[in-house]
Amino acid sequence: MSVDPEFEFLQAVPQVAPSAFIADTARLLGTVAVGEQASVWFGAVLRGDVQAIEVGPRSNLQDGCILHCSSGGWATRIGADCSVGHAAVLHSCVLEPGAFVGFGARVLDRCVIEGDAMLAAGALLTPGKVVRRGELWAGSPARLLRTLEPAEIEANRRTTARYVALAAAYRRRPPGAP
Repeated sequence: MSVDPEFEFLQAVPQVAPSAFIADTARLLGTVAVGEQASVWFGAVLRGDVQAIEVGPRSNLQDGCILHCSSGGWATRIGADCSVGHAAVLHSCVLEPGAFVGFGARVLDRCVIEGDAMLAAGALLTPGKVVRRGELWAGSPARLLRTLEPAEIEANRRTTARYVALAAAYRRRPPGAP
């Protein structure tokens, strides 16, 4: 069977590091790479069908996240040690190492969230915005709310570390375990 060149991405096989955890109900399609000790949780969808999706080491994409890209736009790149909360949507954007995205937040095309920055739960980051290191943005559309306190940055780092440990525990479960 020949494949129309426009749809060659359908032949791409996601690349998953051996130490990564991919929940059995998560879907990885097309050009997707998941790094060492990263985790993709239940119901998450990573659709690398028009551009690549990269998930860095130790990053977590929690339950129900959706990652996609624009045709001809940016790839979606998640750096190391990022946490992406339940039901967040990331589209053709970049999360630098250590970025944090809250539950249900939406990050649109050409946005960048720098390291140790946070997008609050439910926020909508409109196209082309940059959340600078140490900033907290919130709202719809999202705007700078304030600078994060050092304790908040440390709490975000602890969340990421907890997900690495939790993913390791899930990988050790026997096949077919609930």
